[in-house]
Amino acid sequence: MSRVGRQIINIPSGVTVSFENNLVTVTGAKGTLTQEIKKPISVIIEGAVARVERGADDRLARSLHGLYNKLIRNMVEGVSKGWTKTLILNGVGYKAALKGNGLLLNIGYSHPCEIEGEEGISFKVLTPQEIAALNLGKEGIGQVVQVSGASKEQVGAVASNIRGLRPVEPYHLYGVRYSTEKVIRKESKSGAKGKKK
Repeated sequence: MSRVGRQIINIPSGVTVSFENNLVTVTGAKGTLTQEIKKPISVIIEGAVARVERGADDRLARSLHGLYNKLIRNMVEGVSKGWTKTLILNGVGYKAALKGNGLLLNIGYSHPCEIEGEEGISFKVLTPQEIAALNLGKEGIGQVVQVSGASKEQVGAVASNIRGLRPVEPYHLYGVRYSTEKVIRKESKSGAKGKKK
């Protein structure tokens, strides 16, 4: 049996989970999320806990068992607490500003990059005081943007698209990176070191 799949999913107060017609629906303060469940996997809800069970023991069923358990667990956490990805923008003249429900980024191109708002996604540009409270370090920290939402998959996809606009370079740490991303900084190139006197 899958070690992940057999774990009990605790349902916190304020969150409801239902399973009908092979569809799991999770509702909470942050919104409502749905996930289709393929057979032979089923979800059993008993009071404040949910269990994911499989009706077969083949390779596909075993892999889906753990997958759906983790997806439902993420949905429960998303509608109750929400998910957040933090991005660091570092570079000369790099700026971020909210534009309606979207985001406007100046990240070294001749034109600003506009990120359109999506339903279920919110952006926040952190103040210097909020950045200091996160203890991100002192090196290569410019403006900081947070992407938040109930769906972990959606938050991750939006944050990945923003990061992909200007991948960080290893010499000056200019670019866009995750706050948890470790970049090995390279020594700047110097032609004088290799010259013989």
